[in-house]
Amino acid sequence: QVQLVESGGGLVQPGGSLRLSCAASGNNFNIYGMGWYRQVPGHERGLVAYSSSGSTTTYSDSVKGRFTMSRDNAKNTVNLQMNSLKPEDTAVYYCRAVVYGIDVWGKGILVTVSS
Repeated sequence: QVQLVESGGGLVQPGGSLRLSCAASGNNFNIYGMGWYRQVPGHERGLVAYSSSGSTTTYSDSVKGRFTMSRDNAKNTVNLQMNSLKPEDTAVYYCRAVVYGIDVWGKGILVTVSS
């Protein structure tokens, strides 16, 4: 069974930066895709950034040019560098991995952008 653990969230002022990290652990797994999604209360969970194995990263239009996702396939980790944060980036951020065709989600981590 694969588990995902997110870290790095918190409170930041508008214009600031945060770096989220997600680490996958378990036995004998092969991750195909990894990425980040976010959810605001009352709204559906939506894409932030995602990449399949060996392909480029797809970003939501709302974060292009401000967020950068990086994967370390050897370590089964994915990071999300978030710059120029805006209040509308406030959300619970979830790490997602696709393992043998099955979606695995982390528990989520709160990012709050506020002065």
